[in-house]
Amino acid sequence: MPERVDPAYGPIMNAFRRLTPRLISRISLPLLVMPLLVMPLLAGVPAVRAAAPATASPKPAEPNAGIIPLPLMPIVPASQRACTAKTPSGLGYTMLRAGTGAQPAGEDMVLVNYVGYLAATGAVFDQNMQTPMPVGGVIPGFSEGLKLLSRTAIVRLCIPAAMAYGAQASETIPANSDLVFQVELIDFKTAAEIEEMRKAQAAQPPGQDEAAPQP
Repeated sequence: MPERVDPAYGPIMNAFRRLTPRLISRISLPLLVMPLLVMPLLAGVPAVRAAAPATASPKPAEPNAGIIPLPLMPIVPASQRACTAKTPSGLGYTMLRAGTGAQPAGEDMVLVNYVGYLAATGAVFDQNMQTPMPVGGVIPGFSEGLKLLSRTAIVRLCIPAAMAYGAQASETIPANSDLVFQVELIDFKTAAEIEEMRKAQAAQPPGQDEAAPQP
């Protein structure tokens, strides 16, 4: 995860989640829907080629005792590890989908879908949906990238190691690794809105239960 969140933000984050509808990134949706649209059309088209001769059924695969490592993380192709533009600070980016409206500032709280992977290998090390985070509480490259976005925008960020974790290594991120993130900005709250939410939270009578969520 590209950030560490102050525990004081907990109630605000929960409220932020409730106020924002679930939005799923539509990047891969055409790939999923296309077979559902094409196959019914092809079903009514007569075959042009002669039917292939019947062949023997394939031999069932032998059971494999190999253990699949969890969590299951894919490898992102090299073409999706590169960016087409660069900011003066050295942050690379490619705007995959333009958004609308204002952009968040450093004191604001955002709600995002994101996936992070290594620039060198494409190995995914983190991914989350509907994640609230403070713009100023993440690694520098991620923070700068968030400020480029308007609501509903999707961007690819190519973050050099110096703007990420530098020489600090983890189990999934080697030291001095350049990182790539795909980020979708679902929504954000300004610092003023967050302060109003704090006041409302503080004014709530102790022990008062929250209303049960509607189905």
